[in-house]
Amino acid sequence: MVWERGCGITLACGTGACATAVAAVVTGRADEATPIRVNLPGGSLEITVHPGLAAVSMKGPALHVFDGELDLAQLQLRPS
Repeated sequence: MVWERGCGITLACGTGACATAVAAVVTGRADEATPIRVNLPGGSLEITVHPGLAAVSMKGPALHVFDGELDLAQLQLRPS
């Protein structure tokens, strides 16, 4: 499982997966420009760290898991 600040335990974290892939490239455990598979409880992601750390790309499944409504007017009326 993955712990995400602000929401607790989740099944996946794209930011964490990308950071892990970058760390693997920087420490010589993986090659840049080569897709790196990161396995998480929610599924696998394919992360590519581009040459020179210029960018990071993530590829993987996405599922709709939540619907919600927010009343912005009520939120703005709350005291700080």
